[in-house]
Amino acid sequence: MNPWHLGTLHPIEQALTVVLAFGPFVLLGIVVLVRRRQDAREEAAERAESAEREVADRTPEA
Repeated sequence: MNPWHLGTLHPIEQALTVVLAFGPFVLLGIVVLVRRRQDAREEAAERAESAEREVADRTPEA
């Protein structure tokens, strides 16, 4: 008897193996995508705020 090979996997076992093998990488990709979007939004807001401050500094006060 060869203990390393016990036959083909059941379809549920195959699906579970695929999820366990690739799931962490998919999850990591989703987290990176979400964080990059959040960082881009924050950066755009900071740029808009600094542009508003720059315009306010240039206009003479009455």
